[in-house]
Amino acid sequence: MRKSGTRNQKRATAKLLGNARRGFCGTVHAIEAQDVTSTLHPTELESRLIELGFVEGARIEVLHEGIIGRDPIAVRVDNNTVAVRRREAMAVVLG
Repeated sequence: MRKSGTRNQKRATAKLLGNARRGFCGTVHAIEAQDVTSTLHPTELESRLIELGFVEGARIEVLHEGIIGRDPIAVRVDNNTVAVRRREAMAVVLG
């Protein structure tokens, strides 16, 4: 069975919040924290993102990018504005 390979292929073709530019609008499709480079354990990262409002179906808009390396990003999630690091935003799959 090649489930992990298929998952990585889907992830490679999906739009990730960490790659989005200022002005991008979309909808959260899923959170996949397993393959993300972060100082947090994948379960902890997923929990934190959910607490910030990154749940399936939430509308997002990238409002601002940091000056150095375009990091962090300010994102409007439904009616809330939050800042996240790009490397952690790579766990948010947009649909």
